Amino acid sequence: MKRKGRFKPFSKKQMQVFCWWHESSAHRDCDAIICDGAVRSGKTFCLCLSFCIWATLRKDDCDFALCGKTIASLRRNIVTPVLPVLRELGFGVHERLTKNTVEISGFGHKNRFYLFGGRDESSAALIQGMTLCGVLLDEVALMPRSFVEQALARCSVDGSKIWFSCNPDHPSHWFYEEWIKKAKEKNCLYIHFTMDDNPALSPEIINRYKNLYSGVFYERFVEGRWTAVHGAVYPMFDAKKHIREPDGEITRRFISCDYGTVNPSSFGLWGECGGRWFRLREYYFDSKAQGYSRTDEEHYAALKELAGGQAVEAVTVDPSAASFIECIRRHGEFRVIPADNDVLGGIRITGDMLREGKLFFSPACKDIIREFGLYHWENNASKDTVCKKNDHAMDDMRYFVKTVLRADETFFAQAPERR
Repeated sequence: MKRKGRFKPFSKKQMQVFCWWHESSAHRDCDAIICDGAVRSGKTFCLCLSFCIWATLRKDDCDFALCGKTIASLRRNIVTPVLPVLRELGFGVHERLTKNTVEISGFGHKNRFYLFGGRDESSAALIQGMTLCGVLLDEVALMPRSFVEQALARCSVDGSKIWFSCNPDHPSHWFYEEWIKKAKEKNCLYIHFTMDDNPALSPEIINRYKNLYSGVFYERFVEGRWTAVHGAVYPMFDAKKHIREPDGEITRRFISCDYGTVNPSSFGLWGECGGRWFRLREYYFDSKAQGYSRTDEEHYAALKELAGGQAVEAVTVDPSAASFIECIRRHGEFRVIPADNDVLGGIRITGDMLREGKLFFSPACKDIIREFGLYHWENNASKDTVCKKNDHAMDDMRYFVKTVLRADETFFAQAPERR
């Protein structure tokens, strides 16, 4: 199969995904399929294309569900890359954006595909009451169990099938325990993917991904292993490498804030020098250690002092600190941005920047340097959890990286399209 010169032949595992339901397949009687493993391994594209062709060939005037973590991620991962291919194969495709539905026709049949986002526990109500002939759940490990089980309960039509894809997570994750480890018991075909199973990836791109991740994220996203986090959160931090002053002119400045009343408040002033970012100065106030608390206005005065009269492009603040955000806005001197508080995503990107030599710290920033040696993963936790001690400078750093520098993740913006 070829798509305008860009579509390479399927790998053996991709062909298995594409044809598992066909009469000639030894797995045709399975009720479900699970594809997990490394990122960019081609599992999702092939799974969704197979799902749509199976549904259109086998059913007529029926309802199906395409589910992702969010509608936006579902459109990015599945709808955008797959629908053009279906059109090129001769299928009729009509997308209703306002209703989040897609009608696909072919083989004399026409069916409806409803798009759902399984963001949180409340999402289960969105799919409740439907009768489905099949459901595909992309990024299933990121969805709440209640939503997934509600979606599965909707598949009550004879001959309905269930389709899962995901990247690995914690080995105590409910999906790993209940579905992957019990695949045979649930009459489910399980296929594990690596990057080598995607013929569309060149050796250069595979090496780029291998160099992109480190630690547990390498084990999960590159090796495709369901593995637990352990030890230091940032083992790549090296005092000899990362503690230094900038050696040129600072061209841009930002401030990041982790705000606390009972807990410490930590603010960091960041400056860009030659494409690298330096924590130039910091403010750290521990009310327990000092024996008294500070008001929003007192913290704001410290923020102004930290800025030192220099031009600061924006201040990013812990999104739960509503009163302090309002205090900054009321003064009208700084643009304030509520921080992106995606903990694991922020930790991954921060770790990448440390490893790639893009993040440095002045020797004067003693509190964040101290926290690097203390910040660790919770032992024996049933999910990925960082120890909530000695983490306030760590949090303000994560807010800065995830909120302000996420636009610099050009690798993800330029990554090759899914296959």
